[in-house]
Amino acid sequence: MVCAMTENSLFADRNAIDASIEETAEFAPKFDAAGLIPAAVTDAATGQFLMLAYMNAEALSKTLLTGDAWYWSRSRQKLWRKGESSGNSQSVREIRTDCDQDAILLVVDQSGPACHTNRRSCFYRIVESSEAGAVLKFS
Repeated sequence: MVCAMTENSLFADRNAIDASIEETAEFAPKFDAAGLIPAAVTDAATGQFLMLAYMNAEALSKTLLTGDAWYWSRSRQKLWRKGESSGNSQSVREIRTDCDQDAILLVVDQSGPACHTNRRSCFYRIVESSEAGAVLKFS
């Protein structure tokens, strides 16, 4: 999925949209105060939830323009393309947004593990309640 637009024209101005944000066909993502939007990522073949990451406007634009998943690293304060160091890339098949456009869903073809722990998904532990409190069970 590669978009043939320039980076500056990808997003609509939220304040200039006449229809309600829930019903408009214009893409006007709502970034938080830090300039980020959460991005949930699922596997196109299996539907498995792979990871949760954050995107800034540049990462979202690069993802739309290239078809590769780009994210903003909050810990490193840096833009990064998934797989640039590990080789475990994400080719984006579809991008969705939620009703008020403050979250993104990427449906991807995942190459290799999605998690830096070398697991297919970052969500490999189940939180269970016990007498001692909440505990993690590996799945």
